[in-house]
Amino acid sequence: MSVVIIKDRVTQKDIRKASEEYGVYIKVVVDIEKNLLAAGGEWHADAEKILVEKGSKQKNLWGGGIDLNAKNIETVALINLRPNQGNNSQEILDAEIREKFIKIVKEKFRL
Repeated sequence: MSVVIIKDRVTQKDIRKASEEYGVYIKVVVDIEKNLLAAGGEWHADAEKILVEKGSKQKNLWGGGIDLNAKNIETVALINLRPNQGNNSQEILDAEIREKFIKIVKEKFRL
């Protein structure tokens, strides 16, 4: 499991480590309140666990991924399935949350 925490911008070293599991596709979990991103790992839950251990609140953590070749950002992850928060899908359904998630991923990955 190779998860890296990105506070500012992703570096080539971060990308090498985060892409160990799936190559050009990197799973990401974003704390939309703290503007933090965790990249890499086999499961989104790997990154989610690390962020919670570092003080993030689970309700602020949303998952997805990025295809480095296509520069495509996805907003689908099992950790997004939260009926108690009104998200009855693996997709981030709330437009505001989805926009925050995408904005943070774009900033961190310079897209």
